[in-house]
Amino acid sequence: MSTSILSVRVNANERDLLESAAAQAHTSLSDFMRRKALEAAEGEIMERRVITIPAGDWEAFEAWVDAPSEEIPALNELAGRPPTWCE
Repeated sequence: MSTSILSVRVNANERDLLESAAAQAHTSLSDFMRRKALEAAEGEIMERRVITIPAGDWEAFEAWVDAPSEEIPALNELAGRPPTWCE
C-alpha cells in the first residue's frame, strides 16, 4: 500500500502536548497523529450516518424499542457498587 505525506502546522505548546501524549502511548508522534486523526474522522462520519428503516419494519422496530429491558442481575450489582476511583 502506498503512503503519502500530510503536513500539519502546530504551535510549540501544541507540539509538546502531542509529543507527550505519543510518548505515553509508547508510539511515535507520526503514528500517534495518524491513529488519532483516523479515529476522529471515523467518529465524524459515524455521527452523521443516516440509518433508514423500511416502512414494513417500522412497527417491529417500535415494538423492540418499547419492550421492557432484560433484567441482568450482574449488571444491577455492578451499578450498585461505588466507582473504582472513589474507593
